[in-house]
Amino acid sequence: MRTAKSALLQLLLTLGAGVALAQGQGPVSGEEATVRSLEERGRLGVLKRDTLALEQVWSEHFMVNAPSNRVAPSRRVVFGLLGQGMIHYSSFETTIEHLRVDGDIAIVMGGETVRPTGKAPLAGQTVKRRFTHVWQKQNGSWLLVVRHANVISSRAVGQAGGTKVGR
Repeated sequence: MRTAKSALLQLLLTLGAGVALAQGQGPVSGEEATVRSLEERGRLGVLKRDTLALEQVWSEHFMVNAPSNRVAPSRRVVFGLLGQGMIHYSSFETTIEHLRVDGDIAIVMGGETVRPTGKAPLAGQTVKRRFTHVWQKQNGSWLLVVRHANVISSRAVGQAGGTKVGR
């Protein structure tokens, strides 16, 4: 039985080799549809700053490599940032470019556009970012365990195809 760490490493190496399946190619599995639905629930939870909704999709051990170049090592820390207004958006759109499910691990990659507001860094600006999400199936439920996001130039967004989600 392989550990979650070795499974994650194997998946990341596979993705790095360019084997990730492009979204929209071939049939969508039930697991893929579930992860897509959870991605949307998570996006809406962040947009509404709804920690009760986010508790349903984020692992207690959720870790974020944030666009602010800091690591938030737990869901509790991210909830603190939400409560302080450091994560606060007037709009939040995502484009899923690739989604791969392999056993109890799913990886989602794409782009997102946010409009921070209030005390959030870059408030009032439209910010384009790249993201990677790692989901793990735990006790029969998919939970987001890792997120990486980084700010990019506006020219770099849109060069790869995907499916836009939300407004």
